[in-house]
Amino acid sequence: MRHTRLAVAAVLTTLVVAGAALAATLAAGTRPGRGDKSTTTTTTTIATSSTTTAPPPMTPIGTYTVETTSLTVTVAGLPPTDNVLPTTVWYPASTSATGDHRAAHRRYPLLVFSEGYAQPVTAYATLIADWASAGFVVAGPTYPHTAPSTPTTLDRAPSELGRHPADLRAVITTLLDAGRTRGSVLAGKIDPSEVGLVGQSDGGDVSLAVADSSCCRYAGVKAAAILSGAEYRYFSGQYFAPGTPPGPPLLVVQGTDDTVNPPVCSAQIYDAAAPPKYYLDLLGATHLAPYEDATSWQAVVAQVTTDFFDADLAGERGALTRMYHDGNVADVAELTTAPTSPPATGSCPTAPATTAPPATTTTTTAPPATTTTTTAPPATTTTTTAPPATTTTTTAPPAS
Repeated sequence: MRHTRLAVAAVLTTLVVAGAALAATLAAGTRPGRGDKSTTTTTTTIATSSTTTAPPPMTPIGTYTVETTSLTVTVAGLPPTDNVLPTTVWYPASTSATGDHRAAHRRYPLLVFSEGYAQPVTAYATLIADWASAGFVVAGPTYPHTAPSTPTTLDRAPSELGRHPADLRAVITTLLDAGRTRGSVLAGKIDPSEVGLVGQSDGGDVSLAVADSSCCRYAGVKAAAILSGAEYRYFSGQYFAPGTPPGPPLLVVQGTDDTVNPPVCSAQIYDAAAPPKYYLDLLGATHLAPYEDATSWQAVVAQVTTDFFDADLAGERGALTRMYHDGNVADVAELTTAPTSPPATGSCPTAPATTAPPATTTTTTAPPATTTTTTAPPATTTTTTAPPATTTTTTAPPAS
């Protein structure tokens, strides 16, 4: 319904070579990465520039104009340094093209995005703007102590990350309330029956816990996309617990060359989850590039995640067919719905042991930390989405 279309502007004579390279890319069936999007997505015109090295800008995934608003989420019962979550919300601000199934009632599915450790939400703004342009309200909270824009020190201790599932649930509740509040910018825009989660790295850990762990599950979640995330053993409870209702449809996305969150972490999630589930294998991708940088991986992630939420959250007919097409790109990505993930070796540093006994006890709270990670995260990733002031953290522990 909303396939990506390349906005090709009239080019100057000096850009003929770049235009030929773009045509060759499209002929090969792949998409170049998108460049920056402003917070108000009102145009797709290619800006005149003196350089020919930047990747060609792309049109958004969808046809909605995107605007942003901000709100503050307060979590009860926590000290002042831990209970405030500044949250940016990207939302469709205009009616989409004729034929969009959401245009009739003007309420949109809600996605809540959780960022990776030491990464600002704005580093993911290209992906987020894509989802909003496709007809989703997307909220991006900034979690205390794990984002560089917070006024407190970075802290990845289990005692800190352990609070974030409750933070995420508070964000969902606040957004749904805003959608019902007369006078709010979001009034009437959010469909409370269509709530999805998406998170990257540590944010994926948090999203997975709220989607399908006995510690933290939010029953209203209808679909979840986990981008290079993992099960996190320091959350109490059990993932995919036997005897509990099946969790929401799950999309697991993983780069084959990710050394921060190795593929075995995503394999463990996918293999334990019940259908419907999907595994997007990003060939040669590292930990942050598919989500923050203008790459062919990011183009695939944007399209496949949109297809996934269209199908399993918004119930759009035909979206799964598009997802299979968009997720299988030669030398870039492979999508599978097989019972098990592509083979992966090793162990996931922060996940529960895969050999844990069946859940005959009521909890698996706080097992001892027996794993020490030695791989430093590539914390110097260059983003194209104008993140806040320099946020490189060379002393941060690995963000699985």
